[in-house]
Amino acid sequence: MDLVARVQGILLKPKEEWVKIKEESITVSQLFTSYAVILAAIPAVAQFIGYGLVGFSRPFGWARYGIGRAFIYAILSYVLTLASVYIFGLVINLLAPSFSSKQDPVKAMKLAVYAMTPAWVAGVLYLVPLLGFLAILASLYGIYILYLGFAEPLMDTPKDKVVTYLVVSLVVYIVLWVIVAVILGGIFAAGVVTRAI
Repeated sequence: MDLVARVQGILLKPKEEWVKIKEESITVSQLFTSYAVILAAIPAVAQFIGYGLVGFSRPFGWARYGIGRAFIYAILSYVLTLASVYIFGLVINLLAPSFSSKQDPVKAMKLAVYAMTPAWVAGVLYLVPLLGFLAILASLYGIYILYLGFAEPLMDTPKDKVVTYLVVSLVVYIVLWVIVAVILGGIFAAGVVTRAI
């Protein structure tokens, strides 16, 4: 798989790219090692630089994590993001029969992984933590990409059940995202030592 071509395809021509993805023979481990592991590193590295070197706004001034804390935050964020995407793919596959769809763990994982592309690419904005909200907004494009994947139909979902399948899947992913945010927030709010710049 050509990583750059796949990213361009999924971001610029997602409908056409899903047709290629559907027919592509790949294992879940290959999907993660050749795509997810690489792209998920973008926001992690950007967060390390942003929180550890650039700094962020606090109610009483400007602060930043120490390098060690920024590194730990980036690593935990990276690992938890990959875990949540994997769980999301498993859930998409488990939900398939409920929406008259065919279970296929590889195709379900393709949906989960490729829908994260905009979030991972926009993660470069975390270099400046104040722009982090733009990364979140850009990641909303992933919902459209996920919709197109369901509509392709990657999971052989009947057209009248695509939107419902998408909505239920999104609710699951939002719950996973909240869990990751709570874990990271709990770890770092409970004793984060930031130093003023």
